[in-house]
Amino acid sequence: MAGLDELFAQIPVADIANKLGADEGEVNAAIKTLVPALVGGVAENVKADNIDSSDLESTVTAKGASGLLDGGVSVDQVDAKEGDQIVAKIFGGNDSNQVASALAGTGAGGGDLIKKLLPILAPIVLAYIGKQFSQQNAPAQSAPQPQASGGGLGDILGSILGGAAGGSGGGNNPLGSILGSVLGGGGGQNNAIGEILGGLLGGKK
Repeated sequence: MAGLDELFAQIPVADIANKLGADEGEVNAAIKTLVPALVGGVAENVKADNIDSSDLESTVTAKGASGLLDGGVSVDQVDAKEGDQIVAKIFGGNDSNQVASALAGTGAGGGDLIKKLLPILAPIVLAYIGKQFSQQNAPAQSAPQPQASGGGLGDILGSILGGAAGGSGGGNNPLGSILGSVLGGGGGQNNAIGEILGGLLGGKK
């Protein structure tokens, strides 16, 4: 079943750390915060009535069919420039620098590391979401598919986020509260991430 744990398993943490010349532990900790933020950002775009997510949804479908996840992700196959464009699509036109500045200090590590990680993680996250979406739709082609924006994709995103939130028991794992805040719930200590995402998606005032 689709979930964040399965998504985390697709990410070559050691290779990314090596490519960036960063500490593997720091990179892993940052990924545990940034991936839910990316998935949550996509979910917000899809479910918000005032955001046109058609371009982002097309990118999700394209990345799902790109083969990026086939045989394991190679960091060298990830196009960071495309990743920057995806980050901007997810976060209301804000680029990796702006998103990194906003997320720095939320448990995702320093802004410099986040800025380098976001364009690498975004294509992997979208490829995973797109692959799950295509797998869900493949067996049911005989049934009429609703064309409403975000219908089936919203379900996929809900199962990815919901699976992790339900499956992570307390302890040191902050995923539950991060996901709650990303999706506008919870008032835990990680609620800052939810507010940051809201601010980024709401545009600058």
